[in-house]
Amino acid sequence: MSVEVEVMEEEWLYSEEQVRALLVWVRGREGVEPSVYPFMRVVAEQALRPGEARELRVSDLVLPERGLGKLTVRYSGKAREIPLRSQSVEFLRAWIREAGLREDDLLFPDLRGRSASTPVYPPVWEQAQEAVLPRDERYSWRLGEPISILRESCLVKWLRMGISPFAVAELAGVTPSWLALRYPHCFRVEDAEIDWDRLEDVMGLPESVKS
Repeated sequence: MSVEVEVMEEEWLYSEEQVRALLVWVRGREGVEPSVYPFMRVVAEQALRPGEARELRVSDLVLPERGLGKLTVRYSGKAREIPLRSQSVEFLRAWIREAGLREDDLLFPDLRGRSASTPVYPPVWEQAQEAVLPRDERYSWRLGEPISILRESCLVKWLRMGISPFAVAELAGVTPSWLALRYPHCFRVEDAEIDWDRLEDVMGLPESVKS
């Protein structure tokens, strides 16, 4: 039984510059709980579902002194590993130290030590959009949590960078077919560069058959 996937239109997504500006605004706001900015940054950089990020614990991270780190995410009973660049490793290590978090603690607790629940970050996110985005670029979101657009924008960025849809699907915890249905503008045939000479060679009959 096929599952219907709603198309995410290209114009609904945020550019890298917009995402950066939104995160900078959140980071600089007084009165915002300290965990909100790192929470949003991880969602934006690692393309996590907001619910996945809320449930992360310090023990889900591998943060080596050098090289790539690793983040283990669990969703619907399945675990997947996401590599972390050195910049992300340094940022998360600094956040854990600053927040005084221990191995079994939630990575993004609110001031009461619970997960970043619904009342904590949506108001901040809404204020950030109102402050940063031009009025004609604010959207009425229909699917998921509003902040999930950060994940969507990251996935499309990866696809546009030429990363294999199979790799992107594995990192995101979805299927390649879901990506194609969700972001069809990333899979336009007219955008593909076809090596017609190579294609002719591949599709041609072997010499032994031609004679």
